Amino acid sequence: MRHCNFCDKQFDQSVSYQIYCSVECRDLATKEKIAARYLQSKRAKRKGKVRPCKSCSMPLSIYNDHQICNTCSVNPDAVTKALKKIKDKTNGKK
Repeated sequence: MRHCNFCDKQFDQSVSYQIYCSVECRDLATKEKIAARYLQSKRAKRKGKVRPCKSCSMPLSIYNDHQICNTCSVNPDAVTKALKKIKDKTNGKK
């Protein structure tokens, strides 16, 4: 018995080099590997290039897949509302 490299289910091998329990697991694992390689190559292309944030013009990280930075993507009004709700709950108000 062997464990599937994708779903960790036990299965009987048909051939000695079989690592996935089914065609579905093999296909899903392949799709994940392709997506990971694509993301890695996309980030490698960004290396050494300056990509400014569309909102504040700060340089973006190679790991940021969006066109705006994390600071600009946060809505300050939503943060203020959330903080107010937390403050009200801790003070016993509803």
